Amino acid sequence: MLTQQNTPTCQQCGKPVKGRIDKRFCDDYCRNAYNNSIKTQVSKTVKTINATLLKNRKVLEAMLPPADDTAKTTRDRLLKQGFNFSYHTHVYTTKTGKSYVYCYDYGYLPLDNDWFLLVRTKDER
Repeated sequence: MLTQQNTPTCQQCGKPVKGRIDKRFCDDYCRNAYNNSIKTQVSKTVKTINATLLKNRKVLEAMLPPADDTAKTTRDRLLKQGFNFSYHTHVYTTKTGKSYVYCYDYGYLPLDNDWFLLVRTKDER
């Protein structure tokens, strides 16, 4: 920013900046504070989305018995456990046109009457 006298001002605190004409901050503290505030905003969004994805995965994992690769449940049961249908990591569409929605390695296939088939990706190691 420039004042009326064409003196640049600090983008963080607004004080006049001395030195190069393209200098944006008055000192390292203001530069770091400015960059950290921008980074924090992005980080909060990413953390919120990742937390929701992990919660969805945990709900699917808890509803799928360890010995089985598939199970059935209802939309109501998933919602009661805190599942958020708005967030997923990817969608897999089969050759027959069925679309499985995944949260990492656990997924679901919407069936009729608000039923869902829960699935686990086989470990390919």
